[in-house]
Amino acid sequence: MAEKRVENRKDFSYYMRLTDATTKKLIGHLSDISTGGFKLDSDEVIPVEQDFRFHLALTPDVAEKPFMIFSARSKWCQSDPIDPFVFNIGFHILQMHSEDRDVFNRVLQLYGKAKPKKGSDTAPLSPRTNKW
Repeated sequence: MAEKRVENRKDFSYYMRLTDATTKKLIGHLSDISTGGFKLDSDEVIPVEQDFRFHLALTPDVAEKPFMIFSARSKWCQSDPIDPFVFNIGFHILQMHSEDRDVFNRVLQLYGKAKPKKGSDTAPLSPRTNKW
């Protein structure tokens, strides 16, 4: 299957936990990030097309507030090729407040380690819409 995404993906070099905004249950840790989505490493299988409201704790170097909340949908889930007890889950961001887009872009720039990809460049999120 051909890759459809247009954003550069970046490996994530900083340990950031994503929890369910309602239950506070740990969903996983960021391992790959782009402007339109991200990959989590999780101890549990996540069904495809499941929507989440995520809580992401923030550090002072990316925002003046302690956390942000946004919505994302799982798009795929597979066993980690190295650790059979971990699952890699891809998410597409559905909704994020406009001020949090800048924060997410700062997280991407500060903690994302570039992955080379042919024919694309990393563009910041559009400030006019909540669309990815």
